[in-house]
Amino acid sequence: MLTKVAVPLLPLTEAFELGVACEVFGFDRSDEGLPVYDFSLIAAVSDPIRTRFGYDIEVPYDLDRLDDADLIVVSAGGTATTPDGSYVCGTGDGYDLEPLAEKLRAAVARGARVASLCTGAFVLGAAGLLDGRRCTTHWRHAARLAERFPAATVDSNVLYVQDDNVYTSAGTAAGIDLCLHIVRSAQGSAVANGIARRMVVPPHRDGGQAQYVAVPVPECDSDTLAPLIDWIAENLREDLTVDVLAARVSMSPRTFARRFQAETGTTPARWISDQRVLEAQRLLESTDLSVEAVADSVGFGSAAVLRQHFLRLRRTTPQSYRRTFRAAPVSV
Repeated sequence: MLTKVAVPLLPLTEAFELGVACEVFGFDRSDEGLPVYDFSLIAAVSDPIRTRFGYDIEVPYDLDRLDDADLIVVSAGGTATTPDGSYVCGTGDGYDLEPLAEKLRAAVARGARVASLCTGAFVLGAAGLLDGRRCTTHWRHAARLAERFPAATVDSNVLYVQDDNVYTSAGTAAGIDLCLHIVRSAQGSAVANGIARRMVVPPHRDGGQAQYVAVPVPECDSDTLAPLIDWIAENLREDLTVDVLAARVSMSPRTFARRFQAETGTTPARWISDQRVLEAQRLLESTDLSVEAVADSVGFGSAAVLRQHFLRLRRTTPQSYRRTFRAAPVSV
């Protein structure tokens, strides 16, 4: 059953994530034979609800609306800042979130779906709903979520997680993926696909957050290895074994491997494979080269080896990555 949907709003609510919930569940698409939801916005606290962008949203403070909701969506919002200046919700700084937490626990206990978008996961954590569960949030806040709620299993590499009737999503657009997943699970692919078509978004995306995270290759500032690092980056197609690299800097293989790890924080093999993946990303985004040609160009030798390392680092395949990030259509 998925009929009544309620969204409790937190102070400094994020407009995009709120818009996702409104677009998926609050829009009347009955002209296309799609279901219409009994959709409502309510305030999670008694104070006025202000967005992070400076305007207020006038909604009633009526937590009783959650008592018979089939789905409760806790959107992203914030009451405090992290060291990087971003807002994180669920801190409770100056606000009493326990009444909302009680409603969320009761909803899960009676079998209703409870979902969070992006940093809304902190509210679910504060309510105790992530304890013993797998969950996710925006990759920038995943470590903080894990630190604050150690009984939760935080997976920062996925777009969303369903653990029984508790759902969590990664950042921003991943909220769309989660909401469509909930619709698909409750009402079938035809309904989810119909909503996605109206929203002009894919009904399902492959991969996870890792493909959207800029993972820099560790830099080396050493006077000894810095020139070699530059040479490797320009010669990824070469045979880059430890023996070959050690000979270039006149070291024994054992000394070179130890020195390389001490100065870069990783092994030569891992550093080089990561560098090759980063170069492969650039080629997949900006050229029409086949995946096999990309693999050969960056030194992996075959598409199968490239796929293996791409999955490890980016949690998606080269083809899926290209479909997502290619600036222009790729010739077939």
